[in-house]
Amino acid sequence: MGHKTQIMYVECKTGDLHRGSAWITKVRFTKSGRGVYFKDRLLIRGNGVIGNFFDDETGDEYWVSGVKKNRQDRHVHGGGPVEIDEDIREEYEAIVGPSE
Repeated sequence: MGHKTQIMYVECKTGDLHRGSAWITKVRFTKSGRGVYFKDRLLIRGNGVIGNFFDDETGDEYWVSGVKKNRQDRHVHGGGPVEIDEDIREEYEAIVGPSE
């Protein structure tokens, strides 16, 4: 049995105050559920806020959360583009509905 995968919103929080690089992407959860594999990185859940994760190698901080149906995944005071991985776009739009 494989590890659970899920389409999630992932944002790099290090140094950009809610304007860091952001993706709608598929992550794979670790067996323990305390980490996610995101692209070629292992992000480990931090203490405190439930969505905070840290890159196992660099220590960079990431926000990982479920996607919002209203597509407003960025922090209310943040901004910038959100990249949607092409290989999951159709599955993502089935979750949130087609873009307007």
